[in-house]
Amino acid sequence: MLNNHQNEQTGNHVEVFCQHCGKLIAQQPFVSKGKTYCSEHCLLKIKDVCARQEDMFSLLAETLVSALDLREHETGLHSKRVACHTMVLARRFIAESNMLQQIYWGALLHDIGKIGVPDAILLKPGPLSEAEWSELHTHPEKGYHLISQIPGMADAANIILCHEERYDGTGYPRNLHGDQIPLGARLFMVIDTLDAITSDRTYRKGATFDVAKAEILRMKGSQFDPQAVDAFSAEEAVLREMVLAKCQQPFS
Repeated sequence: MLNNHQNEQTGNHVEVFCQHCGKLIAQQPFVSKGKTYCSEHCLLKIKDVCARQEDMFSLLAETLVSALDLREHETGLHSKRVACHTMVLARRFIAESNMLQQIYWGALLHDIGKIGVPDAILLKPGPLSEAEWSELHTHPEKGYHLISQIPGMADAANIILCHEERYDGTGYPRNLHGDQIPLGARLFMVIDTLDAITSDRTYRKGATFDVAKAEILRMKGSQFDPQAVDAFSAEEAVLREMVLAKCQQPFS
């Protein structure tokens, strides 16, 4: 096994190993600083304020997200990523560890209600009809009903219910506005948009951090809570690093 600062040349192919888990990361995103390498998965783990709390609820949340990823044929780290990125903002407002844990779970499980959306809609390659969009828009309530039944996850469930609301009241499912929307959900909205814009889709390549930043600033006070956008701006350097981790190309 190579040590933390080594890589191995095999023919024309460079094999890179994560300094934290020791696993080969040549076929996944990485961050490099000199000759030290780290996979995105481990980077998220390092920055995750809740990563050390390996209790039953954390295990349940991670398992549910893995199940959803399998259902959606998703191979990325979207749910884990937005949960960790949301914590970067949340720590600016909240010090209490239990509330931070609730926000983390809510962000991690934000799309869990899509388990109840039919495959014909969830996996449809083309545009959705109006009726199909209406069905897809039920996923926050479906997710809420799933997670609210678990003792100790009430606040997380409420974030799941409200993660598609907008600060100006034009979101769904309840058209909440302003402080009616839980703080965790308001912070999550900014991060979800950041990840959506900077991620590759089947129909387009992901845009740069600066493109996402411009859109987030443009929607300040309408889609997004101004305080959440200000927190985003204050944490720009950290978030840039985390976005860069997923955008790095493998060695070749």
